[in-house]
Amino acid sequence: MHLRRIAGPAEAAPDVDTVLVSHAHWDHLDLGSFRLLPRDVRIVVPRGTGPILRRRRFTDVVELADGEQLTLDGDVVVRATEARHDAETWLRRGAANALGFVVEGTHAVYFAGDTDLFDGMASLAPGLDVALLPVAGWGPRLPPGHLDPQRAAQALCLLRPAVAVPIHWGTYAPFGRRPAGAGAPPEEFREHAARLAPSVDVRILEVGESTEVR
Repeated sequence: MHLRRIAGPAEAAPDVDTVLVSHAHWDHLDLGSFRLLPRDVRIVVPRGTGPILRRRRFTDVVELADGEQLTLDGDVVVRATEARHDAETWLRRGAANALGFVVEGTHAVYFAGDTDLFDGMASLAPGLDVALLPVAGWGPRLPPGHLDPQRAAQALCLLRPAVAVPIHWGTYAPFGRRPAGAGAPPEEFREHAARLAPSVDVRILEVGESTEVR
């Protein structure tokens, strides 16, 4: 299916230290977006996915499998985690299955990538500061292997983060179809979170917007 970008144009983020790629589906490993990055930036990908980027002359590509970790400059650790997402459909040739990542330094951040709900979330990162959770997709429905607003809120009950940021919404839509209201999935997520995990601070960010975690 052909997609069109409905969010604003992508811009290169300044001073990127490391890029985390959860899996090699086209909406996560967009090679056009990677052209905005310097070829010596460190890129962490699922094991088996590295050749895709090395062929594009990226020189610092690190491949991890579930449970493996990488220590970055200083004391920041990136740990690859389980993800329940069928990455074989529409997968780039030779790539591996999906991962999530926990980044631990002065704060602990969980980036889910694409995943379904699974019990192991409860033990991924005790004392989690921030969870970046997908709450939607780009098509008219979400197949298994994804989180919708309600299931993402259920994930909060397992992860128990201080802050949650809904991601994976409002960026792409199929050609010929009108996208849903841009704010609908994250607002639905906030409503479900208020009911299921009221202690979590839900922060909805627009493309390019940032937030501070104390």
